[in-house]
Amino acid sequence: MATFGMSLPAPLFLAARYLKPKRTFLAVITLISVIGVTLGITVLILVMSVMTGFEKELQRKVIGFDAHLLISNNGLMDEWHDVAAKIAKAPGVLASAPFVQGPVIVEFNHQRLAPKIRGIDAGLEKKVDDLSKFIIAGKLDLDGDNAVVGSELARALGVHVGDVITIYSPRNLGEVIEQLDRLKKSHGKSLGAKKEADIDSLRELVLPTEVTVTGIFESGRYLYDSEFLVVPLHIAQELYGLGGSVHGLAVRTIDPDRAADIREKVRGLISDDLSCTTWMDMNKQLFDAISMERHVMFFLLMFIILVAAFGIMNTLITMTVQKTREIGVLKALGARTWQVISVFLIQGMVIGVFGVASGLALGMTLIRWRNEVSQWLAHTLGVEIFPRSVYQFNEIPAEVVPGDVAMICLCAFIICSLAALIPAWIASRLDPVKALRCE
Repeated sequence: MATFGMSLPAPLFLAARYLKPKRTFLAVITLISVIGVTLGITVLILVMSVMTGFEKELQRKVIGFDAHLLISNNGLMDEWHDVAAKIAKAPGVLASAPFVQGPVIVEFNHQRLAPKIRGIDAGLEKKVDDLSKFIIAGKLDLDGDNAVVGSELARALGVHVGDVITIYSPRNLGEVIEQLDRLKKSHGKSLGAKKEADIDSLRELVLPTEVTVTGIFESGRYLYDSEFLVVPLHIAQELYGLGGSVHGLAVRTIDPDRAADIREKVRGLISDDLSCTTWMDMNKQLFDAISMERHVMFFLLMFIILVAAFGIMNTLITMTVQKTREIGVLKALGARTWQVISVFLIQGMVIGVFGVASGLALGMTLIRWRNEVSQWLAHTLGVEIFPRSVYQFNEIPAEVVPGDVAMICLCAFIICSLAALIPAWIASRLDPVKALRCE
């Protein structure tokens, strides 16, 4: 039993003959199995690429607003100029900039919110994080008493470019309460001059700062856009009474992915009471959740291919029953066990190849036209699969990782091949005498 037909090996020739399209129920099952593998590959490639693109885009937005490294001591940094000079000598450090950050109370048109203020030196900050790329209205002008507001915060307050907002710092709340208690105790006593002095000092404690909105930024993350107000460094220092001190230093490195390694070099140049945190540490929970979801989705969607594999197994088992006489003849003519196994194993592999190839083509096509498909679904069926208000992206992000695509295709092919082993083993175990007698 060497070769048949057009000089093809016998197992390959018979597998191709059995797979030849015929108007039978078996051919329909085979087609359904191929479609199942195709859909499984398509969905896997599409979902994994979108989730990878979502993670990468989120990383770009986080790195664009947050520094690669943050140096602080959970308090005030008085000698931050010396610290900045020291870390500038660390390999991989490009620039650093001071910042002041904390909660404040913002008022506009009798409406009050409690966002966070970030005071920066615009000249130094530009070397670390270029916030101008996030400006959607106005411009990044932090000279004098100006401020830049997040888009969601501006929407909540009803603020536009050119409006003047009032900022109250919570730093003096304790002193205000003490002054009020003192005034309460002196109420009704003849301490007029003293009372007036207390009132004047109280007025100074609660005196707010007014700033003009020169720009509105949108980073793409709701947390930043709804909670941050960027002002010049001197205003933030005045609000918190820091003098020349700051809360920390923002550091830019040559490669954000190497931030952890550069952090160790920076730690060797600064004192032990200063902490150094990477952007990955600050957003660890978020990116860990995305990574876990990607892995879970991979295993869940792989079950689609497993279901298709059971369809392939069912097809080949049915074919084994239908081809009992032919298998008996082959065994009687001296076909070896591995040759009979090869016939059915090749069928499963061919179905897997067709399913993987068609799934790969369909998946890459959907990735290319993902936004158009999303818009069509929204207009036709009213189904918005990627709402901008939730994910804060104008378009569906996607990034094809060749390694992930290769892994998906390889796993699908192996599953389809393994699904053919049981029918192949059943066929190889048939007794030729009994097989021929049954016919």
